[in-house]
Amino acid sequence: MQNIRNIAIIAHVDHGKTTLVDKIIHASKLFADHQHFDDLILDNNDLERERGITIVSKNVSVRYKDVKINIIDTPGHADFGGEVERVLKMADGVLLLVDAFEGAMPQTRFVLGKAIQLGLKPIVVVNKVDKENCRPDEVHEQVFDLMFNLEATEDQLDFTTLYGSSKQGWMSTDWTQPTDNITPLLDAIIDVIPAAPYREGSPQMQITSLDYSSFVGRIAIGRVHRGTLKEGMPIALCKADGTIKKGKIAELQVFEGLGRKSVPEVSAGEICAVTGIEGFDIGDTIADAENPEPLARISIDEPTMNMLFTINNSPFFGKEGKFVTSRHLRDRLFKETEKNLALRVQETDREDTFLVFGRGILHLSVLIETMRREGYELQVGQPQVIYKEIDGVRCEPIEHMVVDVPEETAGKVIELVTQRKGELTIMEPKGDLQHLEFNIPARGLIGLRNNVLTATAGEAIMNHRFMAYEPHKGNIPGRINGSIISMEQGPGTAYSIDKLQDRGVFFVDPGVDVYMGQVIGEHSRQNDITVNIQKGKKLTNMRASGSDNNVKIAPAKKFSLEEAMEYIQKDELLEVTPKSIRMRKIYLDENERNRMSKKEEVV
Repeated sequence: MQNIRNIAIIAHVDHGKTTLVDKIIHASKLFADHQHFDDLILDNNDLERERGITIVSKNVSVRYKDVKINIIDTPGHADFGGEVERVLKMADGVLLLVDAFEGAMPQTRFVLGKAIQLGLKPIVVVNKVDKENCRPDEVHEQVFDLMFNLEATEDQLDFTTLYGSSKQGWMSTDWTQPTDNITPLLDAIIDVIPAAPYREGSPQMQITSLDYSSFVGRIAIGRVHRGTLKEGMPIALCKADGTIKKGKIAELQVFEGLGRKSVPEVSAGEICAVTGIEGFDIGDTIADAENPEPLARISIDEPTMNMLFTINNSPFFGKEGKFVTSRHLRDRLFKETEKNLALRVQETDREDTFLVFGRGILHLSVLIETMRREGYELQVGQPQVIYKEIDGVRCEPIEHMVVDVPEETAGKVIELVTQRKGELTIMEPKGDLQHLEFNIPARGLIGLRNNVLTATAGEAIMNHRFMAYEPHKGNIPGRINGSIISMEQGPGTAYSIDKLQDRGVFFVDPGVDVYMGQVIGEHSRQNDITVNIQKGKKLTNMRASGSDNNVKIAPAKKFSLEEAMEYIQKDELLEVTPKSIRMRKIYLDENERNRMSKKEEVV
């Protein structure tokens, strides 16, 4: 029986998790000398590399001193909590990575809480001790307090701590004495993390992850809980509704380095991939064909937000995308639910419109961004939070938000958050920053990040995680300014935009094609305004020299996908195509808009 350690790496966004995995891979001499790999080996999709965040959990294995270490890289953002909870089921221990200056952040707390509930043994790595202003000893105390508050056992509280810098590639038990490699960390993993236990009996394996191959179809990934799985053996698949399907294992693969290799059998404690099984879902159990025993199913936190997804029916539809029909949209959304556990898709009374439920704006925006890169055109509505009726009281999701901000702008942040029904719970200095903690309704977060970054000249660091459902907090003011809407279709002229600049801020540059009903700017007042930006200057046949003013136009305000999702009002849609993001009114015709708003007032 080979010696195996299964370990999950958990950390907050941007604390150096994926960089540390790179260094472990290099230290274990996985690559031949002639092979060259860039940084962030595991962040292998474009979105992950661009944003610098891990979205999908991944497996990799290294060998050190005749011990196989299976490493599971987990997402750090609470919006991808669905990923984290299921992959922790495959681990026997966790590597908790914290920044030597920032300390344990809200999302770290979220994932660590899940790991402690599962009884996993932690190793703490205080990373980035080479940064100025770092405070490793304080952070170590903070992590101990956090674990104590999360009701860790005495064994879990007696954790090993290592200090170092993933970027510079060293780890040490004393941060004042740097080493020149990360072997102290690998030694600690072997000494502290318990070996994967071998359980005798009939085979059991819970499917905790999925993969897909165009050759063999869907691949089930999980950890063998008991017994031994063999190639070609008949099995029973225990489903969520209690039904049992018969099947047969076509091929077994274990993780070796960055890839997988085929093996004839896999024993309890090892993580493997199984091909040949049809119709499985995450949480199903692969069990003995004669005497199937299902394992307890994985519970995933419920979604807290939903958005309307519909086909693109704007005047510019089909110009940039390959997939534009409702059938394309429907198939893609339901395909996503197969591997994205925290996502739900619900059909509506209209064929071309779907309600998509997710864990937050980032969770939903990553899906939209992935779809537009694949060539889809779609429109989405304003994000809405999901309310629940608890004991006859209407309740809404409350988030715990942490903001680190320069002292001189802390007052502005507190004012902005309290306007949105946020309650300040902690305010304390942290280095030269002010550390603020709030409890705020999830509704209040929509559009807040933009305002906070504007008020603090981009210096605020904001993080939040779902806390609980609490009674409804009352009305929250939304965006105050109205929209500037295009009256005609066609390219805007510099002359018209210049003459209208005192009306507000424009989102489009001269020469860009717009259509009637498109939101092209933000009005300086509360009401919406319809303007014509296609008008050119009337030229006379005689012109006095110098009578033409040089046109000086302020640059158009550009939105990222998340910013645009948070910006739109409830009577607006966001049109997303592979090359463009446009905001528009649901009803493009002005008369139709006025008619519908009067109808709403009557209701």
